[in-house]
Amino acid sequence: MDLSHYFKNLMFQTRHSRVAGIGNTRGSQRAMNLLIAIRDIQRRTGKDMGATFLSGTVIVNALTELYVLFKYLRPHELAKQGINCFDAWAAIFTKKTSDYELSVTGTIKRKERFRTYIKVPELAAFLREITDYRTAEMINLDIPDKNVIFQSSEPTLVQEEIINRLVSFAHTGKWEDLGLDYPAPDNLELSKMLIATDIARKMSLDVRLLGNRFEDDPNNKASQCAAKAYEYYTRFSEQKGTQFIFSDLSTYKPNQWNIYQDIKDKLVNHYGIPEHEIQFIQMFKSETARKQLFDKMNNGTVRILLGSTKMLGTGVNAQQRAVAVHHLDIPWVPSDMQQRNGRAVRKGNDVKLWGNNIVDIIIYGTEKTLDAYKFNLLKNKQMFINQINSDAIAIRRMDEDSMDEQNGMNFAEFVAILSGNTDLLKKTKLDNKIMQLEKEQSNFNKEHYRAEKTIAKYNEEIEQSKLFIARVREDIRYVANYQGDKNTTLIGQQLVLAEEVGKALHQISKTYRKEELKHIGHCMGLKLFVKSEYRWSGGFERNSFFVEGISGLKYRYGVSGALPLSFKNSAEYPVTTLAAIDDLIERKSREITRMESEFPTLNKIMTNVWSKADELAQLKEECKLLQESIDKSLKEEEALAIANAA
Repeated sequence: MDLSHYFKNLMFQTRHSRVAGIGNTRGSQRAMNLLIAIRDIQRRTGKDMGATFLSGTVIVNALTELYVLFKYLRPHELAKQGINCFDAWAAIFTKKTSDYELSVTGTIKRKERFRTYIKVPELAAFLREITDYRTAEMINLDIPDKNVIFQSSEPTLVQEEIINRLVSFAHTGKWEDLGLDYPAPDNLELSKMLIATDIARKMSLDVRLLGNRFEDDPNNKASQCAAKAYEYYTRFSEQKGTQFIFSDLSTYKPNQWNIYQDIKDKLVNHYGIPEHEIQFIQMFKSETARKQLFDKMNNGTVRILLGSTKMLGTGVNAQQRAVAVHHLDIPWVPSDMQQRNGRAVRKGNDVKLWGNNIVDIIIYGTEKTLDAYKFNLLKNKQMFINQINSDAIAIRRMDEDSMDEQNGMNFAEFVAILSGNTDLLKKTKLDNKIMQLEKEQSNFNKEHYRAEKTIAKYNEEIEQSKLFIARVREDIRYVANYQGDKNTTLIGQQLVLAEEVGKALHQISKTYRKEELKHIGHCMGLKLFVKSEYRWSGGFERNSFFVEGISGLKYRYGVSGALPLSFKNSAEYPVTTLAAIDDLIERKSREITRMESEFPTLNKIMTNVWSKADELAQLKEECKLLQESIDKSLKEEEALAIANAA
């Protein structure tokens, strides 16, 4: 199965219905069809065999996708480990975390999210059992080097205005605060932060995506990209160097404004590039048309190709003259960025002959927008994915960031990034650190208390064990010095032969049904007792027999204290029992030694001082000062708003 990552949306059930970061639980029909086909093969073979997945992006976005991969390919191994559903997998390898987030109404709430992964080395080892992962570096593949350029620019005046409106909307939740010329969406009340995040993404790309009343600006991304594309066009004109421009927002649509057409118009009308040298992938529907387009890219007839990740990210072999890849927007998942860059950073690129074997990757970002945040998020996710794919992970747990396409950003991050005031974001992070340290301090105190209780318990048990050993030794001396008759006698019965005594004892064992100890005979001057034992359910289990030493301790043979099957051996039960009591001394001595061996560790725990007390106090002080700063800033903003209103 080639491009297996297209089948990652497999349906699964979970009880975590209100937890973010799980992904789409409904899945897709094509993924379910694939599962049914694979299961049929596995049922016939009786093994985790029958399918081979091929993909350059085993993990597209999140490590939770690994569960789907294991469900496809290792159902028997999952069952062997007791993993029968997603929740069981998540309980082993992931951990829900609760972050304090501010709602659009300004109230603090806790939001649960799967973002922490535990037992990461074990998870990576499990993955290694079913995957063979090779990168271009591992096999020395002849591909160009990447030169990543983050083209950052200040927001335009209109973008500044929208940023301020977005911050206001995030605080109030009122659609009117955005000042847009189209009505509020129907799901506004349920998805305010998702809507706000989407508007912020469109604004960072081009404000004209938010309505017809907005005009072009010479400093927007489209203008910057056109200028940059022309620079590469002229620099590599002799070699007919080609370029890819990617944007998943505002893709080409006939008779409708879009950023593709806008960039082309700028390149044609302002920079004088021939129109036929600039093409949109969406205009080539058939395989034949696409192949002809790629041939024109490879021979330099077409110099610039615009498209989306979905349309242009895979199945494209047009890299022969590629010198640059432009990213107008930043995708949500690392695999999309990887696929985009792979159109140019690919075997068969002749840039090594005339371009120093380098392909420039230009990422356009606008300050005080989500661009830088998304780029950093993407970079961190890719780092984690690369580490677990290559089995180079060196940590036991790792955390993902919290923004995703389905949920948008949390309030604190959103307002902090857009407003440029990071105090709120810093406080959120400080609160989380303080919470973690306080939890660590609580665990330390629990360990300290547990050690204190254990020491007291062990001292008491050792004292009791030593007293027990002394009493057992007293009984051992008595038995060793006893010179009289060692036959067993029963109360009220004149029995001489050992077999008769044993038979009488068996009769008692069959008939006696009381939990109280009953004195039934003597041996060596010591008392013989019987007691009935019952199960938890209330049913009779057995009768146990005891011999009482002069110390007052009562002994039984073995675990059960039951009589031997032989009548003769039953009559000798007291003697046999007393002969084995020296084992009790050895057993108790081992327990004493074990407990005494733990004292150094327990004492060390008792004397330890929690090392992070100063750090916690410092963080609390920082948090207090930040809160004061936030309160002051909010008061100033409120006063300014009142003044402006007046």
